[in-house]
Order: sequence, then structure tokens, then C-alpha cells
Amino acid sequence: MNLPIHELAALGTATCWAMTGLIAADAVRALGPFHFNLWRQGFVTAILLAVVTGFGLWQGLNPTTVAVLALSGVIGILLGNTFNFAAMGRMGPRRAGAVFALNAPMAAVLGWLLLDEALGWQAAGGIGLTAAGVAVAILGRLRANAHRLESLTGTLLPGLGFGLLAALGQATGSLIARPVMMGGLDPWLASLIRVGASGLLMGMLVALPWAPARPREVSRMVVGLTAATAVIGLLVGMTLFLFALQGSKTGIIATLSATSPVIILPLLWLRTGQRPTGMSFAGAAMAVAGLALIFTR
Repeated sequence: MNLPIHELAALGTATCWAMTGLIAADAVRALGPFHFNLWRQGFVTAILLAVVTGFGLWQGLNPTTVAVLALSGVIGILLGNTFNFAAMGRMGPRRAGAVFALNAPMAAVLGWLLLDEALGWQAAGGIGLTAAGVAVAILGRLRANAHRLESLTGTLLPGLGFGLLAALGQATGSLIARPVMMGGLDPWLASLIRVGASGLLMGMLVALPWAPARPREVSRMVVGLTAATAVIGLLVGMTLFLFALQGSKTGIIATLSATSPVIILPLLWLRTGQRPTGMSFAGAAMAVAGLALIFTR
């Protein structure tokens, strides 16, 4: 019996991203979304630099390619990830992950508007179903004794706004990078340029007077959690995703890897001891079904 190893790898990617949300929440609240993202980019850049150098992947770069990937990184990673972590700090990992899943339908719509990519009735229905699922997942009633990972900080609206901006940044960054990636550039090298450009600009922004204040006291646990999100979410998760793309259709892999809003529910249950509500499960399932319609059209 042949195991669907590439499809299982895509599910592994989704699991890594779901775990990242749980691990990141406390570190984000300790460091703030800007500095958490900055530190994370430093860890990831070091890892990717070692991978690219160790495997001799420094081929295919030119000034135009570097500029395009750098712009993609600034929009998708600096802005997208920072807004995503801001949403996570306010809404918790489950709601933030559900809203972030909207980057897929956003990318489909932007591709239709800007790149003249086909967007038929099936894809349009998938976009609507995904949006409805996200709404159901995040608008359910809160428990009176909700765990801190499920609690709201302030009101829902600012977190929702940050989440939508995060999804838009991710979708836009992906579309900018797509022509370069279609040209065959090694994905590890492309990731290094995107992450490195984002981290460099964030490091420069720290010196400005209006930059977010640096955290005064940082525990070893927060540093460890931040590094863990880099390893699990980007090193392991990305490696599994690239492996999955080698042996299965892109649409199938994209759909499976986007199931993190569903996978995070049992993980959150184990982490907090509180069972997510039926609306959470229903909304996550609707969102993933919508993604399946979009990517398998």
C-alpha cells in the first residue's frame, strides 16, 4: 500500500503553522508584534542563510529579482506578519488564524483583477463560503472563564482589522513574488531574500523615534518561544510544504496546507483544557471547504 506521503506532508505543514500560533501567542504579548516579528526574522534569516550556503543555492539572482523579492518580503512579511501577530495578541491564535486564512481568497481575487487569472463561479462560491466560515469561527460567544489564549484583549474590531490587513499583506506579497518563482528560482534562496529584506528594514525602523518601544525585560522562555516559532513554522513547515509540492497537484497541497484553522482546534483543546465551541468547529470546516473550492477549480 502506497501512503499519500506528499499529501501527509501538506497536512504536516498545516500542523506546524497551527502549532506556531499556539506557541507565539504569549511571546507576542510579551514582546509586542513588531519586536516579536523582528526577532523572528533574525532567527529565520540565520537558518535560511545556513541552508542556502550549505547546499550551494546561490544561483539565479539579478538586481531585478532581488528588488521584486525584497518588495514581496516587506509587504508580505514585515507588514503581513506584524499585523497577523498584532491580531493574535488581541484575539488569540484561533480567531487570528481563521481571519488570516482569508489570504487565499484575497489572492484569488487580486489575481483575477491584476493578473487576469480566471475566477469562475466555483471559485466565487468558495470565497463566499470561506468568508462565511471565518465569520462564524470568530463571532461565537466567549466563555465566561476563557483561557488566556482564547480571551480578547480590548474589543474585537481592532483585532479583526489587523487580521484583514495581515491577510491582504500575505496575498499581495505572494502575488508580487509569483512571476519570479515561476521562473524557477530556488525557493530557499527566494525565502532568504524576502525574509532578509524584511528583517533589514525592520532593524532600520527600530532606530526611528516613532518605532515601538523595546521590551525592557525579556525572559529566556520568551526568547525560546520566539526561536521555536521560527524553527517550527518556517524551517520545518516550509520544508514539508516544498516537499509536498514535488509530488502532488498544487491545488490539493494548497488546500491541505490551509487546514490549520481546523487543526488548531484540538491542539487548543489540549493546551487549554477547554473544548472549542461547536460554532468554532463549524466555522473552521466551512472555511476549509471554501478553500477547497477555490484551489480545486
